[in-house]
Amino acid sequence: MGAPVAAAPAGPWSRRLVDRLPGLAVAVAVASVATVVGGWFPLVGGPVAGIVIGVALAAVRRPAERLKPGITTASKFVLQLSVVLLGCQLSLTQVVRVGGSSLPVMLGSLVACLAAAYFVGRRLGIARDLRTLIGVGTSICGASAIAAVTPVIGAASAEVAYAVSTIFLFNIAAVLVFPVLGHLLDMSQQAFGLFAGTAVNDTSSVVAAAATYGDEAGQYAVVVKLTRTLLIIPICLWLAALTKRRALAAATDGPGAGPRLNVLKLVPWFLVGFLLTALVNTLGLIPDRAHPGLTTLCVFLITVALSAIGLTTDLRGLRRAGPRPLLLGACLWVVVSVTSLALQYLTSSL
Repeated sequence: MGAPVAAAPAGPWSRRLVDRLPGLAVAVAVASVATVVGGWFPLVGGPVAGIVIGVALAAVRRPAERLKPGITTASKFVLQLSVVLLGCQLSLTQVVRVGGSSLPVMLGSLVACLAAAYFVGRRLGIARDLRTLIGVGTSICGASAIAAVTPVIGAASAEVAYAVSTIFLFNIAAVLVFPVLGHLLDMSQQAFGLFAGTAVNDTSSVVAAAATYGDEAGQYAVVVKLTRTLLIIPICLWLAALTKRRALAAATDGPGAGPRLNVLKLVPWFLVGFLLTALVNTLGLIPDRAHPGLTTLCVFLITVALSAIGLTTDLRGLRRAGPRPLLLGACLWVVVSVTSLALQYLTSSL
């Protein structure tokens, strides 16, 4: 018999996949537990539970070195993939129909919140990336917006964990307070739906707050909320341009020096994917029966990514931040709520 044939050496792609499997498996396992917990407590949800469980595990024992490649992949690539799937929930036809009445309120609330995040955050001495995450999460769509912005600005895991936790706290406050406020102001179903859709962050909290007020308010709020999700695109492009410009300025020792920005290179691949999936959904190429599964998959992928971020969170960084990010979150929550109500009043929507 001839000599046995030696196995071919593993290629670079297969080797990288094998290296990442253990860490990915850990992130998926944590996310699976978090999904169960989120099912028990819908107002908490899987993504928030994932980051909390991940942080708790990291506090007990930091992930081993062999797990880090897979955990990094979960916190970056899986995070970006979840943003692509987010587009499956959007119908551009609904966006156009609802946008005419809700766009002034959405844009006004967005500008007011981001301006407040910048000025109040600087006044409180909060780091730039953290105040950006809290501002974008509050003004657009909570954990989904934070997921989209994180790879664009290269935020640290501790900043992501603090931002998600801050957004979650005021989501709960909104679910409890907003229906009572709506009745005190004698808001119509559509007016409250617009208020909840522009001033509450995560979709689950929007549904909880608006459905408590009424079925019509709940349906309108969800469409407004999904329309608001599209604001992720211009915000990510703007932040990508700012981040690139700062990097170029630092590399050339001063603003205005060095090569010009290449606009095409600023567009993250996952934003293109987000738009394409939204377009595919608008054209009716995604069957209705597939939507629940795709939505569940999207939420699970966000949960996997945030679980991985929790596993790599620097707890000392969280402690150093102190209570100031929570104070910023409270300020922004008030700014968005008051701006939404004021703009509805000025545009005769209230």
